[in-house]
Amino acid sequence: MLSRTLISPAFRHASRPSRSMAVSFTQPHLMRLTVSQLRLLSTETRAAIDKAVASKPVVLFMKGTPEIPQCGFSRASIQILGLQGVDPNKFSAFNVLEDEELRQGLKEYSDWPTIPQLYVEKEFVGGCDILMSMHQNGELSKMLEEKGVLVPAEAPSETPSQA
Repeated sequence: MLSRTLISPAFRHASRPSRSMAVSFTQPHLMRLTVSQLRLLSTETRAAIDKAVASKPVVLFMKGTPEIPQCGFSRASIQILGLQGVDPNKFSAFNVLEDEELRQGLKEYSDWPTIPQLYVEKEFVGGCDILMSMHQNGELSKMLEEKGVLVPAEAPSETPSQA
């Protein structure tokens, strides 16, 4: 019992991040992380995510596939993009469940803690909650139209004139 009392405070003190380390970060969002929470994104993972984000104008990182989503939020995101009329030729989805490094690295890459994550023209838009809100208030439709990523509207068919 005595050794537990002596070791515990010493261990807790040693495992705390030093103040100088926390202050040395230049990015404010990193200041709230402890050393044990900080995980630096590898160059390889960053390059793979950069390549994926640039692969198509609309990119969704999700759990599962568009055909078989593995979580309700991913399913909702796919449904929203479908309702909006995103052109399948301008869309790509990546299953984060296939690669744990991608799944964890993506959270650091975007500074967003959840999956799914939507990127439009290499710009992070948000997760399912943001997509839902933008869909409901019309912002998503406007943005997707401005970016030119929707299925083109069919030209009105000409009806033969009656002579």
